[in-house]
This record gives sequence, structure tokens and C-alpha cells, in this order.
Amino acid sequence: MMQLWDFLARLSPLTRKSLLSELERLELCGVDVPRSADIQAKLRAEFGMTGADKDRDTNSPPRLFFAPLNPLLSEGAPEHANSGKIPRGSLGPIWEWISRDLLPTMTRDFVNQVKDLIAGDKHKEARQAVSAFQTKVVKYLESTLRDADSAGHTRFKLATYTASRSAYDDLVKIMQALRARDALANFNAALPERIAKFDDTQVHKTTALLHGFAKQDADAVPFAIALVAQRLRTPWQLIFLATKAAASRTAADVAKTPYAIAVSMVLDRIDDDRALLRIALRNNRVVTARDLLTEIYDIEHALRLRIDQFDQSAWGERLTSLMDAIASLVEAEVARFPEEVGHVLASRSLRSRDSLAGRLAQLASKGRDAMTSGAAYCKKLINAA
Repeated sequence: MMQLWDFLARLSPLTRKSLLSELERLELCGVDVPRSADIQAKLRAEFGMTGADKDRDTNSPPRLFFAPLNPLLSEGAPEHANSGKIPRGSLGPIWEWISRDLLPTMTRDFVNQVKDLIAGDKHKEARQAVSAFQTKVVKYLESTLRDADSAGHTRFKLATYTASRSAYDDLVKIMQALRARDALANFNAALPERIAKFDDTQVHKTTALLHGFAKQDADAVPFAIALVAQRLRTPWQLIFLATKAAASRTAADVAKTPYAIAVSMVLDRIDDDRALLRIALRNNRVVTARDLLTEIYDIEHALRLRIDQFDQSAWGERLTSLMDAIASLVEAEVARFPEEVGHVLASRSLRSRDSLAGRLAQLASKGRDAMTSGAAYCKKLINAA
């Protein structure tokens, strides 16, 4: 073990910090790295981090640079496309690429300038410097990624900082989010703090806000939808942005709506929960695993209930694949215990929607939807007359 510590000591601080980020990413992806826990603990201690507050120096230049992205960051593994969200684990490698390859001199000057301003208690000037540098980086990124050869070189260089397959896509998302940072901040401020009931009235208000935002920056709409998702009582309600605007409840009609991506984003939530479930099971956090599994089952039920012919769609294929992977995790965990002992994850109560009461509630929900659709149709006929 001493040889390992000697090797780590010879690495630069930036490289050790990147190593920590990479080990955390691999852990989220379910990859076992020998002695990973010990190495992470040592590196976190070196950088003054804990599991709860790692890398939370809000006045450090990188943190200030990425600050507009905070509402959009996810703690999940940066391995699958997650519309509207940016993995926190991608920020470190991307910052290193910016500071070493994209704009090394400008980044060095920016870091020194911000440190001096913060030390002099000139926070307003520091914010102005951060905003100016963000604009410069966005412009350089737009120019760099527009050229196929430069984009390919960027992919290659990012691979030297992280093995994550999503690093390049995350860089594109960071560019889009920083470009729309002011519009996103205004959109975020216009939303209610919490949306307790995402009914027709609230969906209409939210959709109107999204229409206005889309006129400013259509590429950043998934980020705006992600901000809406944070206000909802339950994750699956996000699909109402698509289903309420559809000509019918069929998956084909829902897919034609302007915000159909909301359905994919709900599936992203299941994928995130799957990754967290794997970690919870690995660390014997059964209560956490139970709560995650309950949410997964609720989302699965809502998607199949609210969208007709869902299983025949591409969304349905993805859901089936996700649920098969989740079932494998649960089965492997349950199999560790004798049948007579049982396991909380095998409890039928987790799938309360499959009970008699749940099926009756499902029928009632469909009845209410039919009545609502019928009333809307009658109103349309009356107006036409």
C-alpha cells in the first residue's frame, strides 16, 4: 500500500483531483476498483472534502464559472444521455481541458483575476469577470465544435482526462446551458417554488413559459424542462407537458407534441434510480433501495397508464430494457437470503398499483380522463356551432 501512496504523491494536485473524480464516476457506474474506497478517502482528506460537501468551495474560480449550471447538475453516472441534466462528475475533466487545452493563458489570467478580486472583497467585479469569461469560453466552444476536425480532436483530448463516454456530449450541453444562462435564470425565477398540483391550469401556465423560452433558445429547452421537474411532487408528472397537448393518449400522438422529450426525461429518471439502486444494494442500504424501487415502480405504472400503446413505442422498448435490468438487480439481492426469511424488496406492497385497489384506481383514472376528453370534445362542437 505504501507504494501506492508514493505513486499518488508523485502526481500533480490537478491529476490527483481528476483521479478522485474518475474513481467516483466508476463507482457510480458499478465498476469495482481495488482499494478505491481507501484512495477516495485519502484524496478527499487532502482536498478538504467529505462525502457531504466535497468540492464545495463556492468562491473557487471553477465553481464560480460553473455556478449557473448548479440547478442542472445530477449526481448520477455520466454514462447515459440524460436530457436537461449535466453530470457533476464531468465538470472536473472539462475544466481541466478548458484550462490546459482550449484557453490555457486566458484561464490562468481568469483564475488569478478572480482570486485577487475575491481576496479584495470585490464580489461584484468578480461576478462580472466570471460572466465575461463564460462568454469567451462559449464563443470559443462554438467555433471549435463547429469544425469536424477540431471536434474530433476535442473528443480525443477529453479522453485523456476521463474515460467517460459522455464527456463530449456533456461539453456540448455545458456550452448550450452557459449560452442560455440568463434566459434560464429568468425562467427559473418565473416558476413557482413548488408545484403541488400539476393540473391543467398549471400545465397551461408552464407551457406558456416554455413557449416564451423556446423563442429565445430552442436548444436549451431540455434544461428549462429539467427546472420544471424539480418543482413537481412526483417525477412522472413531467409527462403532462406532452400528454396534455397531444391529440390523443396514444404514444404516437404524444411523440408529436413540442415537449415530447419530457417522456424521455422521465425515463432518464428511472435510469438514474437504477444506478443509485445498484449502489444502495452494494452498500447494504436496504431502506434506500426500497424507496428507490418504489419510485421506479410508480413511474413505470404512470407511463403505461397515462400513455396508450406505450409498450409498442420506442419509449416502451427502453422502459422494458430498464425494468429488466432493475429486475436482475432485485433478483440477485433477494437470492442472497433464504426463501423462508424473505426480503423487503420482494414485497408485493412495493407494487401497490398491481393490487385490487390499485387496479380499481387505474380504472377510475381512465374514466376521469375519458370524461375530460369527452367534455372538451363537446365544448369544441358547441363553439364550432
